[in-house]
Amino acid sequence: MALLITDECINCDVCEPECPNDAIYQGADIYEIAPAKCTECVGHYDTPQCVEVCPIDCIIVNPAVVESKEQLMQKYQQLTASKV
Repeated sequence: MALLITDECINCDVCEPECPNDAIYQGADIYEIAPAKCTECVGHYDTPQCVEVCPIDCIIVNPAVVESKEQLMQKYQQLTASKV
């Protein structure tokens, strides 16, 4: 599953630099997460780093993008292979 930033986001700027996949970006009103790039930090860390640093807990699992840990690992491998 990819993550989703809810409209409770206060644009504090702490999540964006923590994302190892550059999946977080400034949207029209709040930060957003690109589902195609979000691996929930699988392959990088044990827990999603954006969730760890969010001061108001506005980052949740995106119910529209359901993926298994295996699928997230495959996405991680595809994303990191393109960086080599």
